[in-house]
Amino acid sequence: MKAQSKNLSVLKVILGVILAIVSLATMAQTQTVKGRIVDAQSEYPLIGATILLVGSDPIIGSVTDMDGRFKVENVPVGRQNFSAQYIGYKSIALPNVLVTSGKEVVLDIKLEESVENLEAVVVTADANKDLPINELAKVSARTFNLEETTRFSGGRNDVARLATSFAGVSAPNDSRNDIVVRGNSPTGLLWRIEGIPVATTNHFATLGVTGGPVNALNTNLLRTSDFLTGAFPAEYGNANAAVFDINFRNGNADKYEFTGQMSAYSGLEFMAEGPISRKKGSSFVASYRYGIASLAATGTSAVPYYQDFSFKANLGETKIGKFELFGLGGLSNIDFKGEETEEGDLFANPAEDAYVDFGLGVGGINHLLRLNKTTFIKSSIGISTNQNDYLQDNLIRDEQDRIIDKFRATEVNNKEFRYTFTSALTKKFNARWNMKAGYLGELYDANFNTVDRDNRADIPDENEDGVPDYFLTVTDMDDQYMLHQIFGQAEYNASDKLSFTAGIHSQYLDLNDRMSLEPRAAMSYQVTDNQRISVAYGLHAQMLPAPILFLETANANGVYERTNEDLDFMKSHHFVVGYDRNLGAQWRLKAETYYQRLFNIPVEQTSSSYAIINEGADFVFDERSNLVNEGTGNNYGIELTLEKFFSNSYYLLLTSSVYESTYKGSDGISRSTAFNNRYVANILFGKEWKFGKDDANAWTFDTKFTTSGGKPFTPVDLTATRANGGREVRSEDIAYSRRYEDYVRWDVKFGVRLNSKKKNISHQFFVDLQNVTNRQNEFIRRYNEVTDEVNSVKQIGFFPDVMYRIQF
Repeated sequence: MKAQSKNLSVLKVILGVILAIVSLATMAQTQTVKGRIVDAQSEYPLIGATILLVGSDPIIGSVTDMDGRFKVENVPVGRQNFSAQYIGYKSIALPNVLVTSGKEVVLDIKLEESVENLEAVVVTADANKDLPINELAKVSARTFNLEETTRFSGGRNDVARLATSFAGVSAPNDSRNDIVVRGNSPTGLLWRIEGIPVATTNHFATLGVTGGPVNALNTNLLRTSDFLTGAFPAEYGNANAAVFDINFRNGNADKYEFTGQMSAYSGLEFMAEGPISRKKGSSFVASYRYGIASLAATGTSAVPYYQDFSFKANLGETKIGKFELFGLGGLSNIDFKGEETEEGDLFANPAEDAYVDFGLGVGGINHLLRLNKTTFIKSSIGISTNQNDYLQDNLIRDEQDRIIDKFRATEVNNKEFRYTFTSALTKKFNARWNMKAGYLGELYDANFNTVDRDNRADIPDENEDGVPDYFLTVTDMDDQYMLHQIFGQAEYNASDKLSFTAGIHSQYLDLNDRMSLEPRAAMSYQVTDNQRISVAYGLHAQMLPAPILFLETANANGVYERTNEDLDFMKSHHFVVGYDRNLGAQWRLKAETYYQRLFNIPVEQTSSSYAIINEGADFVFDERSNLVNEGTGNNYGIELTLEKFFSNSYYLLLTSSVYESTYKGSDGISRSTAFNNRYVANILFGKEWKFGKDDANAWTFDTKFTTSGGKPFTPVDLTATRANGGREVRSEDIAYSRRYEDYVRWDVKFGVRLNSKKKNISHQFFVDLQNVTNRQNEFIRRYNEVTDEVNSVKQIGFFPDVMYRIQF
């Protein structure tokens, strides 16, 4: 009944906003498009490069100045196409640039110098709209931008959920945004913000995990960024699965602009940006959000509270280089009351009260020092933190199931600070050769404390009052350690069609004197004008999650020891072969096949099915001690993408992956991993209908259909669980032999985009009907302490999300 009432309230809000927006009288106007054009490798400004609005009559365009900057005025609002060119460089097309009346458009354009250089001739090439920003990534990489995160249905303004639309990515979980890439654990994902590695970008996260229910990254601040899913370049380390390389955009350096936004999931938001000094070209952008998830379907009757603040300040050019400041901070908390827990709650337990507080933050300064036209050094100093407090009180009930008392069962207090310094030298020798080399150091300041006596059969209750007599120590860590990373990578362009990259990444963890050397290499060959093949290899290594590395276990003398602290890096060989074919100007077919050989996987010393690569999609880790680096795994599969880029007022994206993900524990038996869904498929379609004077406004329709194979799981051993005092025991001799039902979800989104007639104001509104079929996908089968049975818990059903944005 509460869920129905919540949905009805949201629908009332939606109808009210629709009536208010449609009542606005709107017509068309023009806007300014500006930006910078630089060399792709050296990032030196190209003076005299031209940018043109395709199809304009009379011609609308601009030429770059001494700093490579341009400004194109009087561009009609709507979706526009641009082209950029410079003598001796490959020209590119910039299709589907969304121009609105409420905000100036800023384009950062990189042109690649032609190897086969003819001084008086412009070398032209169709823009590949899927190539990453990092040109050393030849396979398994894709860019994403602000418009995509808000355009696709079901995305909840979350970059992590956006990634689930790409081939090779699976996330059949409505309550969390854990990213499963090619069958790897979500813990194998690396988040980088402005070059600084961070533990997570999510509210309500816990130690060692990368996902969570709500992302703290504000999509309105994002610059076009990269998502890499395998065999990534040498500059990326401490990751086995994938990389989210996130960058914040600069604010408008010429005028002040504002954005207001409301969404059921991301909350209420206000953003401001503008110049600090127009003379120096400095600017700022800052945003604050407050969550209103009490309106959203979160999977629990408890009310989550969260807020975050993000900013970036570009201080402009100085005599000693260019400086930028950036930061992100977030706070979140939720209280679960066992007495108020509804049946089917995804997170709460009716036998306990739980209190969760979480904070995250990252801040830093970037410095770019240009040595000459072909060489620059980019350095960053940053600090990030991840703080999680969890308190759990177990409820004591009488024979009539009434609560008569409670006791503290678990206390978790985890604080981690990372102090990061990174610096990289980029050098372009000529049109054929360029290189990048650098260092990244992270000082970890860790304070992890967990004590627990929740349903532990080995803790006595001698006075039989229902309260265990003492706590067990799970973690007790107050120490510092450093992870050092050094990399170097070079690119050789044999011709405009053939290029090679090769490099090496090294890591050293001073905590246990472990070291890893990781070679990387790739090749890309443009077979014909519309066909390209790519091959890549990489050895990748990653340190263990902190909850495993610093687990405390009592020895025979009752002394607590960290038996996992000496474990080596987990490692994997990545092999990828890719094929791209342009099917005309707007269609693309992409296929990739891959094989990953995982080794050095921590497993138990005694014969067991346990392996750490099955961890990472929950809030906690199993408590396994005395692990050894003797486990192995295999991930292999094929991915297909058929994409029709946005043109003629519609787009289409079809992605599919068929794969196997297996492992061997210390028992030597080959099993499915916890993430071996075997297949995942997505169909996304969107259409716009223009209206108003000069077609400046648009009705929008977007839909997404997703299905994947059922997730493997290990069944609960009910008899053993009851004998274990209610602490859940799984039948590990048949680990991951059962599967949940296949995951199926269909989302449909309707919206409108309006541009004001006389003022620089634009409006965007949509209603996103998520899981329109109300399919009850299975979430988990777990032991219920109240019913003393194993119950199936379903995921979130139908729910309408709503978003309204105003820019001025």
